[in-house]
Formats: sequence, structure tokens, C-alpha cells
Amino acid sequence: MMNITLPDGSVRQYEAGASAMDVAKSISEGLARNVLSAKVNGEVWDANRPIHEDSVVQLLTWNDKDGKQTFWHSSAHLLAEALEALYPNVKFGTGPAIESGFYYDIDTGDQSISAEDFKKIEQKMLELARQKNTFDRKDISKEDAIAFFKEKGDEYKLELIEKRGADESLTLYQQGNFVDLCKGPHLPDTSKIKAVKILKVGGAYWQGDDTRQQMTRVVGITFPKQKELTQYMHMLEEAKKRDHRKLGQELELFMFSEKVGQGLPIWLPKGTALRSRLEDFLKQEQLKRGYQPVITPHIGKKDLYVTSGHYEKYGEDSFQPINTPKDGEIFLLKPMNCPHHCEVYGNKPHSYKELPIRYAEFGTVYRYEQSGELHGLTRVRGFTQDDAHIFCTPDQVKDEFLNVLDLTMHVINKLGFEDFTAQISLRDPNNREKYIGSDENWDKAERAIIEATKEVGLTTTMELGEAAFYGPKLDFMVKDALGRSWQLGTIQVDYNLPERFELEYIGSDNKTHRPVMIHRAPFGSMERFIGVLTEHCAGKFPLWLAPEQYIILPISEKFHAYAEEVKLKLAANDIRGTIDERGEKIGKKIRDAQVNKMPFMLVIGEREMSEGKIAVRQSGQGDEGAGDMGAMTVDDFIAHFKTLL
Repeated sequence: MMNITLPDGSVRQYEAGASAMDVAKSISEGLARNVLSAKVNGEVWDANRPIHEDSVVQLLTWNDKDGKQTFWHSSAHLLAEALEALYPNVKFGTGPAIESGFYYDIDTGDQSISAEDFKKIEQKMLELARQKNTFDRKDISKEDAIAFFKEKGDEYKLELIEKRGADESLTLYQQGNFVDLCKGPHLPDTSKIKAVKILKVGGAYWQGDDTRQQMTRVVGITFPKQKELTQYMHMLEEAKKRDHRKLGQELELFMFSEKVGQGLPIWLPKGTALRSRLEDFLKQEQLKRGYQPVITPHIGKKDLYVTSGHYEKYGEDSFQPINTPKDGEIFLLKPMNCPHHCEVYGNKPHSYKELPIRYAEFGTVYRYEQSGELHGLTRVRGFTQDDAHIFCTPDQVKDEFLNVLDLTMHVINKLGFEDFTAQISLRDPNNREKYIGSDENWDKAERAIIEATKEVGLTTTMELGEAAFYGPKLDFMVKDALGRSWQLGTIQVDYNLPERFELEYIGSDNKTHRPVMIHRAPFGSMERFIGVLTEHCAGKFPLWLAPEQYIILPISEKFHAYAEEVKLKLAANDIRGTIDERGEKIGKKIRDAQVNKMPFMLVIGEREMSEGKIAVRQSGQGDEGAGDMGAMTVDDFIAHFKTLL
């Protein structure tokens, strides 16, 4: 017999060799019907895979992130089976689940796939899904795997196999007539896949190497119910309207230039005003909470990032070294701010009486991203982090963490994100080489985060393997107006960088001690945050943040002088806006102001000028997107405006 511990702490006994599905069936048949896979001792397994020892088991359904990933990973295999049936001699690269859906990279030879083929691929996938074929797992030696794929003539799978160790055991999965090299996990059977949509087809280089074969990438998504697919497609249509790349161009917030380089955004005046207000908001909050602003360079010597561990872990994703012409020194574009802040702390001796010390910087960092991975502001090569690093004593960690948590919640609430979850990202115990530092330090850091979140009653989820290489973290997963989840703010507890940089303070015992370091960024990346915020608000930013809060619309040139008087009075009350002095008719001016998401339109004609008033229209009200608030004095408008901030 073996003991199976469930997430609620209860323990059930089963015969060795029972599966997670057996566990589900012993609880209820209804639960078993919804189980997609299971976490066994933190690792995601097939629900039908036998368990032979005492284990902690979590049953995964469509409501779990890992459940969805299993569903979409299996759907990638179903797609491959359909493609093999429809396109003879197709060869397969890799087919992973992605954040929403899945793809498979294939070599179609002299055949091609276009949007006109999507319907028949979808129909073939559904036909195969209805066969209710099980996903059967088989362990296989490297030698036998090579023989199998040689006979099949699939050189891409052979290349992947050759990279494995000589004695490494591999696994194959088969459903129906399709066999794939894969470590799993997969669904119990194909029948759970009820709704299919092929979203797009494009090119992708094999293994992301632009010197290798260009393959065809087929991207799709599946659901357990047709209703969910219908809702998803509706969301995609709405997302097109809210796309921050489209709105950023229309609202003149930012631009990209091929001459400057891909993935390097340029902020236009209106976008700069928006971004500056966000920064000013956080800077004021930080000053209230005892942060000290610092500024560090955009480059640093390679040795700095070797010391921190960033070069070892992220060297391939960094821009390659900058060699000085004469001195032979090697520099890198700054990939992270934290090593620089460690140097700031180490600049002079510190006493325990000075701690905590909190350094804050809006620091621009650079990461090399492949051009195919770039996406507007949400995936760039140069971005600014609202970074801060707190150096404290071990007994200050919890209080400092709680203070940062309070600040992060304040930021999220201020920006109108009401639906979010907090994810505790822990190390993967099965992948120790991914991290730096001792197990003792990791245990302390993970315990500090868990205890702090419990103390404030914050509802959290836990994800193994999502920690930073130097420490665990609390990530805020924020849902936007369309229900999409984004990772924005983050707080990290780090015992390791202070050790690598040999940072110290003198304790009350007059001996040297290591400080603990807390990394935090409530916005995360300014670029990514503004991209997400733009789509969340559909370009209608909160009034306090809007680059321009009003536009004055004179009916004719005759009223320009009075419009200037109104503008000066509003500016004196820190209300920012502009005057539309074009010779267009008032109807067109109003329509253009609505398209530009202008919060207030102030119309001025003969009557308004003679009475010393303005006719006010507020965006977002009425059937046509703007509500007529009638005529009022400028003072009355200012008073009303201030009630909205």
C-alpha cells in the first residue's frame, strides 16, 4: 500500500501502481471526468500513469494552468496526427503548448499550408478526437528511438535524440496512428478535445536559428466546450480593437524606427507625458516610504555580471560584449539593475542602525530578444524597470516584504486592475543547477514569502520552477478587461547576491553580518505595463494619467482668443490640454476628439464667450461615446474636474 496526500492535507491509501485517475474516481466519478492530468510530488504527470510510492498528488482540471497546458500539449499531438494524415511525407520539429493554445513546427517539403486549409485541418482534428484514442506512454532507449525515427525518415526528431546522453531513457507517446518523441504529460484520451480553431500559419527557423531550415509553424487553440471557443474568438476580435500597437500609433504615444532598431521603442510627447506621470506617482510614493533615488550607468563591465551570476544564466540573452578600442576591457549593456545597486550598497561600511536601506531607480536594461519574439511594448529589447532594492537585516525581512506588498497593492488598485492573483514562485527541486546559493538560504527566503502572505491573508497560488535564479518571488498575475492574465509586479527575497558581492553590515554584537536583499518592481517594466494598461483601458486612461485631459473646440477662429484665456486658467489649476484650432466644422472636431479618447471636450461659441462659459462634453457617456454636460463657468468645471481625480 502507499499513502497519497491531497492538497487539503488528507491522506488516502491505495495499492502501489494506482494512478491519479484512480484517486479521482475514488473521490467521485464527476471529478474523474474533469481530470486532465496530475501533479505528483510537484511534477506534472499523465493522470493514468502508475504511482509506486508515497506521494503528494494534486488533480488538475481545465481550471488549473497546468491542466490547460496538458490539454494544449495533447492538442499539438492531435494537430500533428491530422497534418500527417492530410500532408504525406510531412516531417515534424517541435510542438509545445504556449500561453494560449499550441503550435507545431513542421517541414512540409514541396507542399504548402494556407488559411484556406484551416477548415479541413480543424475537421480532421475533430474527426480524430472523436475516436477517443488514448495517449499511450512508452519508455524507449536512445538506440531504439534512433532506429524508429530513421525508419520514419524524420531527421528533426533524430537531431533532438542525438543531443541526449548515451544512457538517457526517452519516452514516446502514441495516439491512434501517430507516434511522437515526447516527455508528456498528456490527456487520458483525445475525446476531451471538443472545439478546435487553427489561428494562423507562418514561418519559423528550426531551433530558432536563422541559419537553419525555415519551417512552417501552424498555431491553434482548443477547448473542452464549443461555447468557450466562441467566447475566445469574440475576445480576440475585441483585442484587435484594443491592441496597444494600434492605439499607440493612433494616440501618438510611441513609435518604432527601423533605423533605430527593432524592439527599441521611442516615446513621443504624449506617451512621454503619460509615462512621466506614472513615474512621478511612484516616485512620490517611494519618497514617503523612505526610498533613496539612485542612477546607475547603462553599461557595466562583464566581470560585474559574472559576479552576480547574470552572465552565466542570461549571457546568451544579453547583447554581446562591447570591447573598448584600446584598454581591452569588456563591457555589456546592462541586463539587470541589481548588480549595480549591490555596488552602491558596498560603497561604504554600514551599521545595523542604518538598515533597512532602500535604493530606487527607473533603470533601463537591455536583453536580446529574437526578432520573431518582439511584440510592441510587451516584448522589447530595451525597457525601463521601476526597480528598487532593499538591504535589511534577517529579522527585518518580513516587515519590509509587507511594506513592499502594501505599495504594490496600492499601485495595482490605483491603476484600476481589480482582478489579480498573487503567485508564489518557488525553485524546482528537481532542477537544482538552475539556481545559485545554498538550500539553507533558499529555505529561509521561501519561508519569508509564505509567512508574509499568510499574515495579511493574501490568497496565493504556488508554482514550482518559476523562481528567479537567485531567489523566490511573489508575482502579481493581473487580469485585464478581456480576462487575459499578465505578470506585472514582482517582489523577490534574495540571500544570495549579498553573499556573492560580499556585502556586510556591523551588527549590535560589533561583528560583521550579511544583509538580505529584497528586489521589487510594482510596475515591472514601464513599457510592458503601459502596453497592458493601454489595452485594459482601450486607450481611455484614468483622468489623472491621461496625457491630455481636455481639448477646447472653438466653433470658429473668432473664439481662439477666448479659448486661450480658458486654457491659461485651466493650466493654472494643473489641468492639461490643448486647443483644436483647425478650420474644421465642430462636428468633425468632436468626432476626432472622441477617436483620440479625449476625456473632456470644451466647446466655445458665441453664447459661451459672451457668458464667460464653456459647453462641456465628457467622453464615455451617451450613445455616441460622449455626454453633453451643458454650459458652465470655467470655475465650475475646475471644481467638477477635481472631484474626479
